[in-house]
Amino acid sequence: MAKQPLEFILEELEQADGLEALQRASEQIRDHYGIDHVVYHWVDSAGDQYGCGTYSDAWRERYLEQNYLRVDPVIVGCFQRFHPVDWKRLDWSSKAARAFQAEAIAYGVGNQGFSVPIRGPNGQFALFTISHSCNDDTWANWTETHRRDLILIAHDFNQKALELEPDRTPEQSQALSPREVDAMTLLAMGYSRAQVADTLSISEHTLRVYIESARFKLGALNTTHAVARAMSRGLIVV
Repeated sequence: MAKQPLEFILEELEQADGLEALQRASEQIRDHYGIDHVVYHWVDSAGDQYGCGTYSDAWRERYLEQNYLRVDPVIVGCFQRFHPVDWKRLDWSSKAARAFQAEAIAYGVGNQGFSVPIRGPNGQFALFTISHSCNDDTWANWTETHRRDLILIAHDFNQKALELEPDRTPEQSQALSPREVDAMTLLAMGYSRAQVADTLSISEHTLRVYIESARFKLGALNTTHAVARAMSRGLIVV
């Protein structure tokens, strides 16, 4: 029986021996599915970014230069999710997010996107993303048809990246204290810092100490990342 295209893609990933091979795989995936872009993006605990994909060099340089990691709704939104998400379901309401979106489209990223959040060992977080330019109905039909393939490819991509870059995987984090768990849980439920401090009957200064301690233990980039990591490891339940 002839191999299906997905089997060939997964075999190519299995045989990848470095970042250049992963780059070629991302281009093959893009070409096979007839979409504009495929990107694998791993942000480690130190804030360093690693990955490959088909975005233009100009956009990659612009993204890093402007430190768009801080405002990118795809990154921010997927930190809080565990399932694949269409970009339209993310929060683009802020002025910064809308400006970022307009610039991304101008650089050829596309007006549609679909991202698979990936949780690896010890709180590792990465994204596998595809993007394209088309209308909503076309995109909805396309993603529904290929959703299963994309999830399989995303996790195989991440597994290979972990094999190739073992030193980037964060070490096992320390356990959170009961007060840190309380603070992270309330933040995950959508409470503001003032509301969390009031609920726990502590000052906002003391709350900040708990949050920073939890963030350090989790090796997180920011509070949102810390909450996502705590949830992914089962340290808090919402």
